[in-house]
Amino acid sequence: MTAASLLRARYGQPEFPDSDVCSPLIAQLLTHCTVRHHLPEPVSDAQLTAIVAAAQSAASSSNLQPWSVIAVREPATRARLAQLAGDQIHVQQAPLVLVWLADLARLEAVAHAEGLTHDALDYLEMALVGVIDAALAAQNAMVAAESLGLSGCYIGGLRNQPEAVAELLGLPSRVFAVFGMTLGKEDPAQQASVKPRLPQPAVLHQERYRPVAEQQADVATYNEAMAAFYAQQQMKVRGTWAVHSGKRVATPEALTGRDRLKEALQALGFPLK
Repeated sequence: MTAASLLRARYGQPEFPDSDVCSPLIAQLLTHCTVRHHLPEPVSDAQLTAIVAAAQSAASSSNLQPWSVIAVREPATRARLAQLAGDQIHVQQAPLVLVWLADLARLEAVAHAEGLTHDALDYLEMALVGVIDAALAAQNAMVAAESLGLSGCYIGGLRNQPEAVAELLGLPSRVFAVFGMTLGKEDPAQQASVKPRLPQPAVLHQERYRPVAEQQADVATYNEAMAAFYAQQQMKVRGTWAVHSGKRVATPEALTGRDRLKEALQALGFPLK
């Protein structure tokens, strides 16, 4: 596929301007799909090693590396994670689930071994650093996995019941499951499609932030692109992207348990000062 066709698919805009700027990596990124249907074929240890090495090659704030990842292959554990994530059956069915952790426990141990205090770990900044570094590492992992012919899906639902996930996986104090990631070979009988994204002018601002009111035309364009996507996929979806997104932030209940995330994190050893 040409760069122009990849861009048109990514934005769902037949008239997207032509571009001759591309590379094999950009082409791979532009064709990323969320995949929820996998073959039972396992992800090998060699593949996992390469994926984690790619993850560890991501940037890390001050080289603190305050994250870890748990590889879950055991069917019973995957089934329980699926339940805790809101009964997401693809978590149970995927051959591998990676649970990405903000991990401040290791830094606490390092400081203690050096005879130092670790008071800074109690602050929101350090929790945020752990989450950001875990996300950077995970995205590297996903890109690496896709380059190996694998695919997957991020699982934010693990934040629905953080304490239960921590108990299941034996997480110590100061360690929190930020999200999960299913990985495996996509089932060719149930292939995923590229989902359009917001037009670039909605997210790309030049020099200064463009007022939200000026972005409404971009949102309207995106509503049309998503309507076409739903029709193409034969998805019976009521309402526009804007309607669904608005409902997702309308009430605390829409957060499916994550409205108590601050309380849960504090219980897991993150004071968030």
